Amino acid sequence: MKVVIFAGGFGRRLWPISLSSSPKQFEPIIGDRSTIQLAVDRVWEQFGGENIFISTNERYADIIRHQLPMVPDDNVIGEPMRRDLAAAVGLAMIHLQQVSRPGEPVAILWGDNYMKEVDTFRSVMATAEQVIQDKKAKIVFMGETPRFANANLGWIDLGEQRGQNNGRPFYNFGGLTYRPPQDQCDEMFAAGNFVWNTGYFVTSVDYITAAYQKFMPEMWQILDEIGRTIGHEAYQSTLNRLYPQMESISFDDAILTHLNNEDAGVLHAPMGWSDPGTLYALKESIDPDPSQNVNRGLVIDNDSSDCLIYNYESDKLIVAPGLEGFIIVNTPQSILVVHKDNIRQVKEIVEGFSGSDLERYS
Repeated sequence: MKVVIFAGGFGRRLWPISLSSSPKQFEPIIGDRSTIQLAVDRVWEQFGGENIFISTNERYADIIRHQLPMVPDDNVIGEPMRRDLAAAVGLAMIHLQQVSRPGEPVAILWGDNYMKEVDTFRSVMATAEQVIQDKKAKIVFMGETPRFANANLGWIDLGEQRGQNNGRPFYNFGGLTYRPPQDQCDEMFAAGNFVWNTGYFVTSVDYITAAYQKFMPEMWQILDEIGRTIGHEAYQSTLNRLYPQMESISFDDAILTHLNNEDAGVLHAPMGWSDPGTLYALKESIDPDPSQNVNRGLVIDNDSSDCLIYNYESDKLIVAPGLEGFIIVNTPQSILVVHKDNIRQVKEIVEGFSGSDLERYS
């Protein structure tokens, strides 16, 4: 099976850990390894370096090669500019057309997530691969068994159980719901037939490229023209010329929402998956106990609770006594102090730096 890990986002909600010059997936926000390194670690032994591909923005290609020297250079797929995920996934698929066997499974993963139960994740990956190989589904969504009614995530509706593979229940696909209101989220969690949408899925290049041809014909025409130059001198100039012409649209809106539900199946398990999309979500990912803090660097936090305090300067001390639910991040460039209830304002503030004298801090 081929594995594509997407690592091209900016991650403004994790500012100032995540900067436009070095987004969150490249920063050691969990332990000493970045989330993109952890993502490759999870699949390296199972699938091998020759089958792992990284999709990123061209400006991050050198960071990828530095952090992941074991990934072949030809397996790093660079976008010349951001055009949202429909274009990025399409570009990855035309590259995989060159190296995949007909019907060979391909996994789509993301490089900015966290996974505690790695063995469980690998088991789900193996099961999804087998389902595609056995032609029991054309696309398999990999869900996380929900731990609480999280309104900040997408959810997958489980249909009836279709059977078992490798001893793991396999369900029909009932649809996607993106960030439902909290009351609806509470109902979905209580019902027990919805799971968190990790955004991971296993399918085949043939199935996805056929979907582009059917649902995004203009985009596919551009992708096909780019694809014909892969491996030739004209590739980079063709990519630079044509890629900006593609519509900026999400992969969900372009492809996933149009698929026939009967083509899809769902696997889920308690993989310990989380998407640290905000700094407080990062705190919850590492330690969900509200009585505990998550600290990094030189920090004194007497009588504080439910805080994330990251200090990236070794010659500076952060003293933060008596706080509850605060996020404090000190970097050589910036200092952030925000209560967890106001964490969503961070992205809006940082986006406002664009075009101003503060842009260099973003």
